[in-house]
Amino acid sequence: MASTNAPGAPEAGDLHHQIVEFPDNFLLIDLCGEHDRNIAQIERQLEVQILRRGNQLDVHGDAAQVAGAVQVLQALYERLETGKELEQGDIDREMRMGGGMGASSAEERAAPENGDQLEMFHGGRVEIKTRKKLVEPRTEAQKAYVRSLFDKEMAFGIGPAGTGKTYLAVAVGVSMFIEGHVDKIILARPAVEAGEKLGYLPGDMKEKVDPYMQPLYDALNDFLPGKQLAKLIEDKKIEIAPLAFMRGRTLARAFVVLDEAQNATSMQMKMFLTRLGEGSRMVITGDRTQIDLPRGVASGLHDAERLLSDIPKISFNYFTAKDVVRHPLVAAIIEAYEADG
Repeated sequence: MASTNAPGAPEAGDLHHQIVEFPDNFLLIDLCGEHDRNIAQIERQLEVQILRRGNQLDVHGDAAQVAGAVQVLQALYERLETGKELEQGDIDREMRMGGGMGASSAEERAAPENGDQLEMFHGGRVEIKTRKKLVEPRTEAQKAYVRSLFDKEMAFGIGPAGTGKTYLAVAVGVSMFIEGHVDKIILARPAVEAGEKLGYLPGDMKEKVDPYMQPLYDALNDFLPGKQLAKLIEDKKIEIAPLAFMRGRTLARAFVVLDEAQNATSMQMKMFLTRLGEGSRMVITGDRTQIDLPRGVASGLHDAERLLSDIPKISFNYFTAKDVVRHPLVAAIIEAYEADG
């Protein structure tokens, strides 16, 4: 892969162009995507123009933006060279994280794998292996969060919707279960109505609470084949339950996630946190702006932040609208509500 700069050394703001050559035309086709949609995504988000000429891409625009686009293109091409597929999320991640592999293959092979450091390092990247896919953080905040999930016995992920708090926690849980570091996965949520009265729900207990738990099922389905997931749930190797069902249990060698923790009361939060047993990990995720508790009832998430933030072995990780990895409009909507706020 060769790169040629235009003459001179322009500063940011100057018009500039840079030609990048890719030796494998088949990989270049994958890099560009169907109908050049990957190229269009990079052009739109980095405000550059990319022209394709044979096995070369000619990037035009502001000098700083051109340099960033070239770095992203090179990093994505190197990803394809390793045999990995290229998805829209990979492109988004490279643009957020700055692109570039950052380390030689020798450095990658020498990456440490000690103790609880279970994630795979590739040139500074963090990868979470599951049965169905390889999951990689897409922002620096997500990367720091995933590291803390592997390093700490208890970690909090706090921030707005769409920042990957629960998704990444479940991915790490599945990875640790597959590797044999925990014996079961337990996913819990407070069964609190989100601002609307649903009334009497028919069916047995599972049918009554499953609608509240559906986001957790969705995450698991992304990481485990359907039949295997069903078998693990049947064998109680994976449990999905309302928070109230945690009372009285001691959870040993389990990866435990409490989702929507802002809707736990202070007593429920204390009850949950004290379930931590030998060889277990706990992750607590929540969004302080989406509290659905009755008026006058304090959020257990708020109390946990206040009381536990000085304990070194507990990690608190915070996300903002800049870490939203859903549709770009979601970040704009969150920012508008925060500004009004």
